[in-house]
Amino acid sequence: MIAGSGSMLNGTSARERTTVIEASRLSLVLHTSRELVRILDGIDLSVRGGDFVAVVGPSGSGKTMFLNTIAGLEPYTGGSLKVLGDAPRAGRPEIGYAMARDSLLPWRTAVGNVELGLEPLGVPKDERRRRSLDALARVGLADYAGAYRAQLSQGMRQRVALARTLVRDPELLLLDEPFAALDAQTRIVMQERLLQVLQRYEGTVFLVTHDLAEAILLSDRVVVFSRRPARVKHEFPIDLPRPRSAMGLRSTPAFQDLQAAIWADLAEEVSEQ
Repeated sequence: MIAGSGSMLNGTSARERTTVIEASRLSLVLHTSRELVRILDGIDLSVRGGDFVAVVGPSGSGKTMFLNTIAGLEPYTGGSLKVLGDAPRAGRPEIGYAMARDSLLPWRTAVGNVELGLEPLGVPKDERRRRSLDALARVGLADYAGAYRAQLSQGMRQRVALARTLVRDPELLLLDEPFAALDAQTRIVMQERLLQVLQRYEGTVFLVTHDLAEAILLSDRVVVFSRRPARVKHEFPIDLPRPRSAMGLRSTPAFQDLQAAIWADLAEEVSEQ
């Protein structure tokens, strides 16, 4: 699916070109026992179909909370938000959400865990198994379909979790620090694997990460959030050619220049916390 430079788009189908996420002056205020806490403060952000957008920002700035509002898990308190043309709501089958922890059921095999993504949709058993085996093959785990969680490395578990999310072929894929629990070497391997997997993915990806290099490597656009209450401080287009290599791209001058520019913008927010 990924071809050319700067975009995941390949063709101009309706699924790819519609506006998938449209936030306008979005705000979120939490009521605690002691005070009102402002999390999001007038977020304006538009994401089109087929894009890969990454959000970076200081710790505690509200990145995951924004992701949760998109997923319909956290109600916002001001402004407007449309996701795939509708108000956000939890449990939409066209939205996949992968988190930092794999959350695999230890009593199920790898393929059994992937099937969990299809069971609520009422997919017939034979089709469910076929699609789940194919999803495991896409993440390089075809030979581990019968393995249990305890028999898999941390990186393999994350790949099973990714397969469980992708097996539904979601139109929108939300990723919340999906590799945060991995060591540095395994993280690079997983980034490379994700780049390969997304070559066949025709949907939209929205990633929250603390890893600036990861954001540049994977995305078409990096959005910088300010410190809390979060607003969109800046957006950086990532005009790097695809397909990309997690190892090879990091040493290029273009990558390093982008990393320096984005870090300079982000460092202002981190230093003022």
